[in-house]
Amino acid sequence: MSALLVPPSRVPQPRNPGMALRTITAETYRAFLASPAGAALGAGFLQCPSWADVKEGWRAQLLGWGPDPDAGQLTGVALVLLRQFPGTRKYFAYLPEGPVADWNDPDVDDWLGPLLEHLRRAGAFAVRIGPSPAYRRWDAALLKPLAGPGRRLGDVLASEVDPLGTTVAERLRARGWRRCGGEGTGANGTGGDGDAQPRHVFQVPLAGRTPEDLWSGLNQEWRRNVRRARKEGVEVVVGSAAELPEFYRLLGITERRDGFRLGRSLAYYERQYAVLNAEEPGRMKLYLARHRGEILAAHTMITVGRRAWYQTGASADHRREVRPSNALQWRMLLDAHALGADVYDMRGVPSTLDPEERTYGLLRWKLGTGGQVVETLGEWERALGGSANHALHRAFQAYLNRR
Repeated sequence: MSALLVPPSRVPQPRNPGMALRTITAETYRAFLASPAGAALGAGFLQCPSWADVKEGWRAQLLGWGPDPDAGQLTGVALVLLRQFPGTRKYFAYLPEGPVADWNDPDVDDWLGPLLEHLRRAGAFAVRIGPSPAYRRWDAALLKPLAGPGRRLGDVLASEVDPLGTTVAERLRARGWRRCGGEGTGANGTGGDGDAQPRHVFQVPLAGRTPEDLWSGLNQEWRRNVRRARKEGVEVVVGSAAELPEFYRLLGITERRDGFRLGRSLAYYERQYAVLNAEEPGRMKLYLARHRGEILAAHTMITVGRRAWYQTGASADHRREVRPSNALQWRMLLDAHALGADVYDMRGVPSTLDPEERTYGLLRWKLGTGGQVVETLGEWERALGGSANHALHRAFQAYLNRR
């Protein structure tokens, strides 16, 4: 791992004598994620050790807790990214979509308390986490007919409210955590204001379904577009690192057309592709849609355990009528299903249900796959005690707002 890993330090122990928290090796961390106990926690790719090598400008720590972390006996792990606050020796600690923990555990303080104390001793003035439980879910069939001027997800009664998500939110608030994006559904974009990762994502359940079930789950427009792509001779293949420059060129076209800016370089995607696949061959794949010998669209997919993510998509401005992106997504859905994934996560969607808003088109497109909009708990932050750390936390927030 090329990212700078903070060396092991003496970690305060939890009140539970059967629980210990340690810095651990990448090998121990990966072995836990691959174990039945670790796999059951459903870690995302942002909590894999390799992600430390993707993020430049951050120091990284790998932490684990359990009966005997040194022997690999773990119950939870965390990839912690540390960003130094300019002009100080203090750090902002970020656990993207982490920690990987059992949030059902009523004794969260047995590992959360020692985790925070360890980060404070490592020089962190504040920490941000992204708990994994879902908060609310809306079925695609429910949302599409309810779109209208000025409408948002929060205006629609959810198909399901997850009691675990509600409980975890209450526990965090009681311990002084603040939800970064506020308690609403966000003014626009893919989540609440202040969330670095999307609060609202779109997921297609795969467990217990056949390919025929997935096909019937698509709406009529999607099925028509997939058939159109097939009839027009669109070919979908899995590419390699050699096609990443073409993917990046198409991504620039997509950003200009759709009015967003990811701010990432070609080197970022090349590094991501290299380190994720070095950790596990095939973890990140680049799918290409060709028509008459030309690449018209390119999408990336990441798999970890029994989960698959459509991460980033790009397409050309011309020949859109042959529907290359629909063809890509259908192939990726089928491949995720064949790999044994329980969920195909299409990542962020906006909270708007207003067809006049530009971002609604992304939600409408994903709704056609017949899945669900899932509101996650979002990201939560707190300063790590003391007036100096609280002051640094406020200054850091102002610094981020000016960037």
